[in-house]
Amino acid sequence: MAALKSPELHKILETAMYHSLNYPGLYELIRSWIWSFTRYRCHPYLEEPSMVSISPACTSLSLIAAVTVSLSMLSSQVVARADAPVAQSTASVISIDTRVRYRTVEIDGIKLFYREAGPANAPVVVLLHGFPASSFMYRDLIEQLAGQFHVIAPDYPGFGYSDAPSTQAFPYTFDHLADIIEKFTDRLGLDQYALYMQDFGGPVGFRLASRHPERVSSLIVQNANAYEEGLPDSFWKPARTLWQDPSQANFDKIREAAMSDQALEWNYTHGVKEPARVNPDSWVLQRTLVNRPGNKDIMLALLYDYRANLDQYARWHEYFRKHQPPILIVWGKNDIIFPAEGASAYLRDLPRAELHLLDTGHFALEDKGDEIARLMLDFFDRKLPRR
Repeated sequence: MAALKSPELHKILETAMYHSLNYPGLYELIRSWIWSFTRYRCHPYLEEPSMVSISPACTSLSLIAAVTVSLSMLSSQVVARADAPVAQSTASVISIDTRVRYRTVEIDGIKLFYREAGPANAPVVVLLHGFPASSFMYRDLIEQLAGQFHVIAPDYPGFGYSDAPSTQAFPYTFDHLADIIEKFTDRLGLDQYALYMQDFGGPVGFRLASRHPERVSSLIVQNANAYEEGLPDSFWKPARTLWQDPSQANFDKIREAAMSDQALEWNYTHGVKEPARVNPDSWVLQRTLVNRPGNKDIMLALLYDYRANLDQYARWHEYFRKHQPPILIVWGKNDIIFPAEGASAYLRDLPRAELHLLDTGHFALEDKGDEIARLMLDFFDRKLPRR
């Protein structure tokens, strides 16, 4: 089928939108549909929806889809008005509720907080956050995905708005975090899902995937390490010293190095070309949460347990080789914590992995969120089974 030229599509879209002005509420509904179809497929850097600013080089499929939906919606309203003199509500037109819900669920006596958005019957994407972050890091990505996917982002125990029992009352290990998140997915009835993993999300997510490979439809890896190459001594030497000698003095060094106010800000701004684009809300919120009584002890317990992840690498690599899950790697190449060598290492066991090294740092979503969302939507279109 010959693709329509972009100006021809624009003319059709403008006609549909012009005629929709006669039907209360339909104009904005069509406009939002067009925008959702085109934003991340055609021009990911647009800040406002604008029909005239869509690149002529854009692939026509997304625009054709927008035209089809728009004209279908318009014609259905015209027929409805012709058949019945009573004004038709736009509620009769199919729309997608992408608003985020903020929920809690109790797992093993722990109140777990999570963010949820998107259609309940859509393919599921579970977002697993890093250190010492929370589901807040996914606030924008959730909305970018929710038009097509059922998106769920939990806070681990001790993080974000979930309960944070003391280290005496709750064993803070990655095995235990994975147990809790596995029970969380069971409670929500998530029998299949894609996993997005950043930083600490890797050790949690890879445990889930290697335990239940049949549940994981695909993997999105963003600065989440699974190889020795990703743990350079230039950054990890103090942690390795702690792992070998868990003395109070070594714990105190890590406490200051990892959780001082300066360190929390540095996590977000290092490696970023334009730090002014990074929202300070992220590290200000983290600063507030980690300074709760006992919370730094929780973080230290997990940083000490991080050594156990290295023992899991061989198991995860075997999972990669045996099951070859579809995988998209989006990695801030300027990350000092997990450098780009850790990203490239995945290709040894997953030769079909799609690797994108981005010109940013550890929390790549902060300044490359639109680009990552576009890459994810394209990847999911090709790899994720539809319901």
